[in-house]
Amino acid sequence: MVLRIVINKEGKKFLVKDTSQDLHTQYGFLKKEDLKKKSGSKLVSNTGKEFSIFDARFIDLYRKIKRGAQIIPLKDIGLIISETGISKKSKVLDSGSGSGATTCFLANIVKEVISYEIREDFFKIVEKNIKNLGLKNVKLKHKDIYLGISEKNLDLIVLDLPEPWKVIEHAAISLKPGAFLVSYSPTIPQVMDFVDAIRKNEKFSYLKTSEIIEREWEVESRKVRPRSQAIGHSGFLSFVRKI
Repeated sequence: MVLRIVINKEGKKFLVKDTSQDLHTQYGFLKKEDLKKKSGSKLVSNTGKEFSIFDARFIDLYRKIKRGAQIIPLKDIGLIISETGISKKSKVLDSGSGSGATTCFLANIVKEVISYEIREDFFKIVEKNIKNLGLKNVKLKHKDIYLGISEKNLDLIVLDLPEPWKVIEHAAISLKPGAFLVSYSPTIPQVMDFVDAIRKNEKFSYLKTSEIIEREWEVESRKVRPRSQAIGHSGFLSFVRKI
């Protein structure tokens, strides 16, 4: 079943999961017959509010994933993608899957993602999100990465773990020469311990640690200012390369 999106001029959007019944919003309701119109059609609610309808894209569905653990925000996932240059040919391992947000987003880009999650409750959430997004290139494993990595010839390993330094030796075996290891940590002590361990390991070259702060702006005619609540600190990304 193809899910659909209705959106108005102000950017308010609604995911249409069932076209067999009317869609009710704070702007009035849209008739079920209209919800089946071709992509790009204009719709009008019973209160006269105009909408456009189209088939939902990956990002529309991604923003609706179920959450359990805190996820890596899109601003940080974007940096991982741009700094490592992963592509449709890449094989990636994501560990500490949590809600599976990083796993799912990367799977929409790369050839294959292997996802490790040790907690049973989180594992079930990731499994459901993978299914709802229709992703066929993810291998989800209920596994503790601290005990080892089964896969070899990986192009990227992403760690969202309390003690990422425990994975360094395993990563050295599983990554291709020149491949990347990225650790996402919310606190500086974690970064310090990880980077210190990397610098003592001859198999890796430490590249950098970055933090992305996103500040969205309100633009309404000549009233232009930063939004009151910016997306501030989320985590630190440490980039490492196998040599």
